[in-house]
Amino acid sequence: MLTRKHSIEGKNPFGKAAELFKSLDADAATKLAMVAGDITLVLDESGLIVDTAFDPQEFPGFEGWEGTNWIDTVTVESRPKVMEMLAAARRGEVQHWRQVNHVTRDGDTPIRYAVLAIDGGKHAIAFGRDMREAGRMQQRLLQVQQSLERDYLRMRQLDARYRTLFEHSGEAMIIAEASSLKIREANSAAHTLLSARSGSLPGKKLPTFVDKHSRDPLQSLVGAALSSNSSSPVKLALGKGGTNVSAHANGFIQERTQFLLIRLEVIEDATSQPVGPLIELIDEMPDAFVITDSRLDVLSANAAFVEMVQAPSIDPIQGRNLANWIGRPSIDLDLIEGQIDQHGCARNVSTILRLNDDLEGEQIELSAVRVGGDDGHYAFVIRQIGRRLRDLPPGPSEMPRSVQQLTELVGRMSLKEIVRESTDLIERLCIEAALDYTSDNRASAAEILGLSRQSLYSKLHRHGIGNLANDDAE
Repeated sequence: MLTRKHSIEGKNPFGKAAELFKSLDADAATKLAMVAGDITLVLDESGLIVDTAFDPQEFPGFEGWEGTNWIDTVTVESRPKVMEMLAAARRGEVQHWRQVNHVTRDGDTPIRYAVLAIDGGKHAIAFGRDMREAGRMQQRLLQVQQSLERDYLRMRQLDARYRTLFEHSGEAMIIAEASSLKIREANSAAHTLLSARSGSLPGKKLPTFVDKHSRDPLQSLVGAALSSNSSSPVKLALGKGGTNVSAHANGFIQERTQFLLIRLEVIEDATSQPVGPLIELIDEMPDAFVITDSRLDVLSANAAFVEMVQAPSIDPIQGRNLANWIGRPSIDLDLIEGQIDQHGCARNVSTILRLNDDLEGEQIELSAVRVGGDDGHYAFVIRQIGRRLRDLPPGPSEMPRSVQQLTELVGRMSLKEIVRESTDLIERLCIEAALDYTSDNRASAAEILGLSRQSLYSKLHRHGIGNLANDDAE
């Protein structure tokens, strides 16, 4: 492809400095020809290369071209270009830059040439400029463009999935500006709940759809959502129809603007029948009692559980996941759900109660049952046993006697505690075997175990093996 860039056509000729070029000597002309291109070829009228000037480090494989026809150094598709440039030089026509590809051992090398006839057309000089860096830049530009197109396609796919989930969610969902509570987006469920025409909510203020007595709790919810990653839901009354809803909010920032994702759940009206004795008994139970949904979000709890998690009332607890307080994160409750799926219930499972981000926690014991299938509800009975274990009088511990008993500890004890129990079991069994092998000769038993007599006696006392009274007498 012809290019007129850097051609002399259309440029203003030298004026005052034109006389200076008449005084150029051979050395100055040679240097001028060498600096005019990255590679310079001197050709005769037939296109034979007479001489070359280039940096051999920049152009490896270009050596030894003298005496070779220029057309033989280029690729097949570049030969017509070389022939056209030589013919134009013989006719004295103005030259434009043409790109040709040279064949080298390292592959094709793109060079852009302009040919100038000298010595009355008997010779010509081909000024060449390296195009490899420009080619690399074009390749990088193409890669960046392809990457941007892939990212754009991925973003469009994510946006399509988001739109599908947002619109088809059964929960009323609203995206609003945090500063003004101006609705930006709302799904179909939100339009139905707020009795609004489809697509009419964006641009309107959310407080206009809320009862005036519920606007202060709505502002409190906004402040809590912006200041914390998790906020407790609040009860709101809608202006139209007086429907009571539970509002959940989460804050996020987009384009340097704070937004809120608000979810509205209808609160079913409680029946007006008096509270039965069963409900009163559960609330007065000394053990904690919790009812959750299928996701283990707390629906109801008695006073003992509220006191156990050190909450001021049941309101901040409702809607939060039980994993915020019970069990090691992502471990214990998953195991308990697995037991319920397998056996129908979980009985006396040892786990921990975590308060204020305490990973160690206090030891508790819980039992659980589920009703209603996979989308049903869970009921948990929880009791604290850490204090009870600390208050027990010291005595010989009942250690497991077999591998089966050890494996039954999984889910009741941590791996660290099970390993410690395993070590004690192996140590005790080895000591008993040594005493049996030596007919209760403790000096011999200590020798075959590689222990001192004092160490052996210490371990006998610890495991409660043998006649400890006689040991003390000795």
